[in-house]
Amino acid sequence: MDTPVADAGEFMTLAQQFRPELMAHCYRMLGSPEDAEDLVQETYLRAWRGYGGFEGRSSLRLWLYRIATNACLRALEQRGRRPLPSGLSEPMSDPDQYAPGESGVRWLEPIPDHLLSGDPAAIVDTRGGVRLALVAAMQLLPARQRAILILREVLEFPAAETAAALGTTVAAVNSGLQRARAALAAAGVGLDQIDEPPEPRRRALLDRYVAALESADFDALHAILQDDAILEMPPSAAWFAGRAQIVRFLKSLGCMPGHFRMRHASANGQAALGQYRRDADGRYHAYSLQVFGLTEAGISHIVAFFDADIFPAFGLAPMLPRS
Repeated sequence: MDTPVADAGEFMTLAQQFRPELMAHCYRMLGSPEDAEDLVQETYLRAWRGYGGFEGRSSLRLWLYRIATNACLRALEQRGRRPLPSGLSEPMSDPDQYAPGESGVRWLEPIPDHLLSGDPAAIVDTRGGVRLALVAAMQLLPARQRAILILREVLEFPAAETAAALGTTVAAVNSGLQRARAALAAAGVGLDQIDEPPEPRRRALLDRYVAALESADFDALHAILQDDAILEMPPSAAWFAGRAQIVRFLKSLGCMPGHFRMRHASANGQAALGQYRRDADGRYHAYSLQVFGLTEAGISHIVAFFDADIFPAFGLAPMLPRS
């Protein structure tokens, strides 16, 4: 039945407070902020149409999550998962054999922090569940296991509420959660694994990285990377493991001092940088968005998204002004 106008106004007042967390939820499920936004819109449309029959039989928040989760599950029947390169193949053993090019895979995409919440403090609370490594590991799970893991472990819904949301039994939820936990453990990713250093140390690490890359100082770059660091570069399927391999690869690109400029950003609740490359016109044009995993020991993970079109979503200009 259609929702009366008065009820629709009440619904929007009550439901809008949940939009940022529903966005994060749909992103965890789908791995794409654009797809997540579409599913959040669908969730609100379905909820608005059905609000007249809601009658408060459960909390509004749980009801919205039930609609959103099932909308995501239907979408995943057609769209499939979005991995990172490290989830599909072994690292390249010879950086000199690297050939740029797109693989045709629908890769996991980064999400701007402002879509998760307008409140910086809330982003801190949310970011553990939207870290790139965690969302990438979730993408390797079957869709229903992924939903169970998110509802139970990230959102901390009781098993009975999770079962009701998915139209299944508590026993099935508990079994699915056990398998999902085992899969994450095998991938070496933990739900509470936020081991980044304090903000001053994070900023210092990034500043050293920026200085090393902009000046093409490969010794300095080698010093700031962890021994087991990883570099991934969607839309290329190639990736590199180990700082020696990463530095060797970057050297092979013929980087020279002044070739790149970097600007700070944030994505997935993590430190990020917009990388700009100097082109033939002498201007610095958008090149890649780099999202970092940082520890006290240095940089552990770099995912460089080579898609200049996403720069505006992260507050980055498509081209730097002449200096």
